[in-house]
Amino acid sequence: MNFTEIAENRQSCRNYAADRPVEQEKLDRILASARLAPSACNGQPYQITVCRGEAAKKVTKAVQGMGMNSFASDAPILLVISEKPYVKSAAVGAKFLKNDYRSMDIGILAAYITAEATAQGLGTCILGWLNDDAIRAFCALDGAVRLVITLGYPKQDDTLRPKKRKDLSDLVSVLD
Repeated sequence: MNFTEIAENRQSCRNYAADRPVEQEKLDRILASARLAPSACNGQPYQITVCRGEAAKKVTKAVQGMGMNSFASDAPILLVISEKPYVKSAAVGAKFLKNDYRSMDIGILAAYITAEATAQGLGTCILGWLNDDAIRAFCALDGAVRLVITLGYPKQDDTLRPKKRKDLSDLVSVLD
């Protein structure tokens, strides 16, 4: 798949095949691609915690408050993305320019993870509804949890939905 095909085929999966585990080789490819994601000053100010089995079940409970994310129970893997400190040069830039580079870096990381997962035939969903304190305690994390990404095979009947996106003219302006 080329990148455009990946972008056209990637969607938030909310219908996982709970009985189909993700092969270690595919997870390894996803994590290797994540490692290549660009970040401010190449600092990679994040931690990826892979949760499977009982660990995934515990993290799943922390993303399901108020009836949200019920589908996460069927995902065999949950990737917890938490913050790590900036490298010095990025910290100076963030403070001086008032830019939150870490959040940008985590967004880019999530894009790399979800794109590679799609290329591997897997489904993902990026979750922002989460109990930070519970996940931090369970995973023994120092930094704030910013995202959890569910990962697994979509069920056979989970068909590609039409993309609902703004018109390009609403997103792009050109200045000469």
